[in-house]
Amino acid sequence: MAATLVKNYESTITDDRHPYLTGAWAPITEEYNATDMEVIGEIPDDIDGIYIRNTENPVHEALGRYHPFNGDGMLHMMAFKDGKAEYRNRFIRTRGFEAEQEAGESLWAGWIAYPVQSKRPGECASQQGLKDASSTDVVVHAGKILTTFFMCGEGYRLDPYTLDHLGIEAWTPIDGISAHPKVDEATGEMMFFNYTEHAPFMHYGVVDAKNKLQHYIPINVNGPCMPHDMAFSKNYSILNELPMAWIPEMLEQGIYMPRYDEEKPSRFAVVPRYGQPEDIKWFEGKPTYVLHWLNAYEDGDELIMDGYFQGNPMPDPLKDHPRRYSTLMALLDLHSLEARLHRWRFNLKTGETIEEDLDDEVLEFGMFNQKYAGEKYRYVYSAKPKKEWFLFEGLVKHDLETGEKQTLMFGENRFGSEAPFVPRINAKGEDDGYLVSFITDMNTDTSECVLIDARDIEAGPVCRIMLPHRIPSGTHATWANGEDIRVANAS
Repeated sequence: MAATLVKNYESTITDDRHPYLTGAWAPITEEYNATDMEVIGEIPDDIDGIYIRNTENPVHEALGRYHPFNGDGMLHMMAFKDGKAEYRNRFIRTRGFEAEQEAGESLWAGWIAYPVQSKRPGECASQQGLKDASSTDVVVHAGKILTTFFMCGEGYRLDPYTLDHLGIEAWTPIDGISAHPKVDEATGEMMFFNYTEHAPFMHYGVVDAKNKLQHYIPINVNGPCMPHDMAFSKNYSILNELPMAWIPEMLEQGIYMPRYDEEKPSRFAVVPRYGQPEDIKWFEGKPTYVLHWLNAYEDGDELIMDGYFQGNPMPDPLKDHPRRYSTLMALLDLHSLEARLHRWRFNLKTGETIEEDLDDEVLEFGMFNQKYAGEKYRYVYSAKPKKEWFLFEGLVKHDLETGEKQTLMFGENRFGSEAPFVPRINAKGEDDGYLVSFITDMNTDTSECVLIDARDIEAGPVCRIMLPHRIPSGTHATWANGEDIRVANAS
């Protein structure tokens, strides 16, 4: 292995008991470049592009109670071309990260830190007053990486191959960008949303293939809410107002505490991609909370959308964990939340909503072939969560046409993340490609990148590429085709 340590940051973390500061979630401080890594198997020569995963990776001791979603963003990138691979990782140098590096300590309290107060309230903050860590999501749009924060912060752009920082996204609205903007590979457009505690409470926008903001409208929901994701079809974008919202009396004290109201329906705003507020069609569905949607597509008068329905969005604390962590662990446990693959059908002519479960297994963090985004598709690749932990111990492939499914387990004490689909060069079908994921192996305190044949995931990895260090578990990942990046950057 040829690995170069680029920089090592000094950590001030002393908490060695927190379940999300230890084990597979233990943060790291080093940034590496690596080539000629040890490979078990053979790297395919029929893929070209980059796999990127965002992770929550705090450098400094938290102010008050720590929530893993507040950790500093760190990107891990593996580039593939001609049967070779190159790895890099870098912290996302947000304004908050830079300020805390200069101060040598945490300056902002996190989501669940109350009553502890931030030392610099209002500076470098997301719309909800937290440090904008840009640690939640990552996409590639117009040839550059864009990272975002789940509580609506600034968008940060990075070079897709070097991970050099290119600054704050110039078109970022005053109310920020939520995690999970959606890129339509067919048009190069990117749809996004944000949400705030002041009217109109939500906005939706479209950025074109040249990275210019072309459309931005209010979505008039009933009050402060906390959507996490959106979906799109060829002609429509789908926003949501689910019955999980900030408690108004707590908001008045600057405390962002959610409450679930099972008496209220889920509401869905269907808007033409460049539509106006008066064009929105609202649909209602069963009460739930949804972290992540999959795909949406049009079929006659129906708009069909898939995602992960939660049967128990506000679970009781877990009894087998210390009391100080029991509520946190339950809210991060997808088994407690009872997340399962689900389908919504919105009839654009009658206004009717029809729902059905597609499986009763607890799954989340699904991926699919992005060439089929907004179109009818067949295959879904979901992450299989470990019970009582925000960790993923396997993958499940669903064939939505036949109902068949395959399962791959990573192995005892081996944890991955959502696994983007990597199309083969000149692919012949929807599942003609690979799944890619970083795996953290707590048996050996190491990490690796695995490629899995998407047509037969049960066969296991076709190759394992050993990283120069153990990387922490994280949230979201993406794949971007190399030719698309080169074309975007040449134009």
